[in-house]
Amino acid sequence: MKAKEYLQQLQKLDIIINQKLQELYELKKLQDIKAIDYTKEKVQSSRQNGANFETILIKIIDMENEINDEIDRFIDMKHCIINQIQNLDNSKYMQVLYKRYVEYKRLEMVACEMAYTFQYVVLLHGQALKDFEQNFL
Repeated sequence: MKAKEYLQQLQKLDIIINQKLQELYELKKLQDIKAIDYTKEKVQSSRQNGANFETILIKIIDMENEINDEIDRFIDMKHCIINQIQNLDNSKYMQVLYKRYVEYKRLEMVACEMAYTFQYVVLLHGQALKDFEQNFL
């Protein structure tokens, strides 16, 4: 795996978590909790409504557990990647890689923040990826 692909895993995992959170939100909207009216006659089909509620609730719990696992994985990966970036010898490489792959900034923004030309940041980024790859992959 190349350095760029390795570092991009962090943003990909972040996107996956956000999509799963959106999916969880949609599931929770389906979960229409209504109070039970005990004054009405007992209807045989009411058990089926309970089953639907239970099914949705189980899916919500499963989704929440899945999201928590992904968040744990994201936190561990982020910590590892930040440590690797911080162990580079060149401080400019550290800045470029951190801003690009941890803060998810475009190279144009990185150039502005570092007060360098875009072309220089592109060159710096390429060199930083090579250095990262040699040291950690």
